[in-house]
Amino acid sequence: MHSPSVDSPPAPSPYRTALRAALVLGLSSLLLMLLVVAEWRPLMSVDGDIARTTHRWAVADPDVTQVCRVLTDWVWDPLVMRLLCAAVAVWLVWRRGAWWTAAWLVTTSAVGTVVQQAMKAAVGRARPVWPDPVDSAHYAAYPSGHALTAVVALGLVLWILRRESVSPALWRTAVAVAVVSAVGVGLTRIWLGVHWATDVLGGWLLGAALVALAIAAHVRWRP
Repeated sequence: MHSPSVDSPPAPSPYRTALRAALVLGLSSLLLMLLVVAEWRPLMSVDGDIARTTHRWAVADPDVTQVCRVLTDWVWDPLVMRLLCAAVAVWLVWRRGAWWTAAWLVTTSAVGTVVQQAMKAAVGRARPVWPDPVDSAHYAAYPSGHALTAVVALGLVLWILRRESVSPALWRTAVAVAVVSAVGVGLTRIWLGVHWATDVLGGWLLGAALVALAIAAHVRWRP
């Protein structure tokens, strides 16, 4: 005698999953921003400890510092990330005729730039200041534009590759490169003494929230 089959609950829709992820990431980013604006003492203390330690290492090891400068200025620079999005958009139009997705990709990349600049102006956090700096940067500190732009660009490109059902080898390589790049660019900004650790964390969280929100919009409104 066979027991009656029990239907498994329906899987959540991609739209709802992306929207929930965007909400969680967005609220986490908002909470971190409020703590930074309020200069919550425990968080500022951790920021200071990390900054002083990594700056001491950067001054003591100029070779590693030079590698970090090359990576952050030439490999993981926000302009390079935006050019990557532009190249993928061209590929989508040329090989797939996917005009809507290409426009969505470029628009989301542009929105990420506007959001990070608006938040920098709104928060107005000063960057670390050193008597013996190893690098320099302009504009306000929070959030890290390098970290945010890398997460937005690489997150969107990964999602497009997943939708295009690329080969497993290419997918694994793309994921590895994206993770190393997104994490690496944040660490280089801290090592070079131009960002506090929470600037980078804020960039990662806000960038991931934008990616999730953009995916939800794509799933919802793509013709």
